[in-house]
Amino acid sequence: MTRHFWKRFSLLTLLGLLMSWLISCGGAPTASNSGQAGGGTQDVEFWTMQLQPQFTDYFNTLIAQFEAEHPDVKVRWVDVPWSDMQSKILTAVSAGTAPDVVNLNPDFASQLASKNAWLPLDDKLPTTAKQTYLPKIWEANALNGESFGIPWYLTTNITLYNQELLTQAGVSAPPTTYQELAQAAQQIKERTGKYAFFTTFVPEDSADVLQSLVQMGVTLVDDQGKAAFNTPAGKAAFQYWTDLYQKELLPREVLTQGHRRGIELYQAGETALLSTGAEFLTTIETNAPAIAEVTGSSTQITGDTGKQNVAVMNLVIPRATDVPEAALDFALYVTNDANQLEFAKAANVLPSTANALKDSYFTQPAADAAPLTLARTVSASQMEKAEVLIPAMEDVKTLQKVVYDNLQAAMLGQKSVDQAVADAAADWDAR
Repeated sequence: MTRHFWKRFSLLTLLGLLMSWLISCGGAPTASNSGQAGGGTQDVEFWTMQLQPQFTDYFNTLIAQFEAEHPDVKVRWVDVPWSDMQSKILTAVSAGTAPDVVNLNPDFASQLASKNAWLPLDDKLPTTAKQTYLPKIWEANALNGESFGIPWYLTTNITLYNQELLTQAGVSAPPTTYQELAQAAQQIKERTGKYAFFTTFVPEDSADVLQSLVQMGVTLVDDQGKAAFNTPAGKAAFQYWTDLYQKELLPREVLTQGHRRGIELYQAGETALLSTGAEFLTTIETNAPAIAEVTGSSTQITGDTGKQNVAVMNLVIPRATDVPEAALDFALYVTNDANQLEFAKAANVLPSTANALKDSYFTQPAADAAPLTLARTVSASQMEKAEVLIPAMEDVKTLQKVVYDNLQAAMLGQKSVDQAVADAAADWDAR
């Protein structure tokens, strides 16, 4: 469940091929399989993304329970390596051999939703189904007001902080806003010689800085897909990161190294803060036990908007399925309260259903709870407000690149902030 789990893939050739095929056919392909197993049993093929072998027992048990409750349905589970999923589902959909239920993320799934690849769900869901899930998470699985996916499990960043470094610097509490971060960064550098924070500006790496713009009140693109960030808010966000860098309050490597370098610096005691998932505490305990002992957890740093980001996994049903009712029943079963809670405990993730998230496992840590338990509670507390901050779009990595490239130029003094913002907007609109 690392950040690689959420990595977007650039298979644009296959995507273009599929989109051309869908357009030329005027709709979704017809499945090559009848969906009927022997004896009239409906056959549901279910694809997940790299969940074997760690969760093999969980899914075998879940599937057996579902089949016992639905004796006319047989589920065939196929686990696909995360690096292969997008190419495989593109190929399967275009060839008419798609599975009946697929585990994807909303960003990629929405690209195909715009081409009618998935079964529309709104008129097929039970009346109360939507109310089961966190509202903002459900919205991430809709396009133009139409639901195309069912939320499954979630991950979100929190702030891990080195209590000793903060104490040495006289910082009484970890920063929770970017304004507080800038103040803490100055104080930590002056009193300890260390850095407060590392966040990467490498275009091919983390989207954290792009998300920070949204948290600071920046609209990235308008309804027509044109740049919408050449505004006072956009210039203020560029100015914020430029100032931190030019005041030497960010490590020089932020321009050349990715998120992994931030992890290394934190584990070495060279930075006071680390933005990562709660589950990463286990890795710190293994790699840097002395740092883990002085690590506390706080909420995700955000801007004046108060927005907090979350990464979502969902289940979608290809339009071509010939067992739509059985496929939907199974998707709802996988994502119901009980099964989400069990999977969240097994995988150190968060559920997307409101009731599962209210379980004492997330809300009532013991007085002597381990650091990971406390971090999980902080993570879960963010979910009512958390949302997917980057709008789903085919060229999102291009947007990140033009923003990061021009922001780097401002940070290095090669462009003024105003010019960098204007150039980034022009580069995006001219793509």
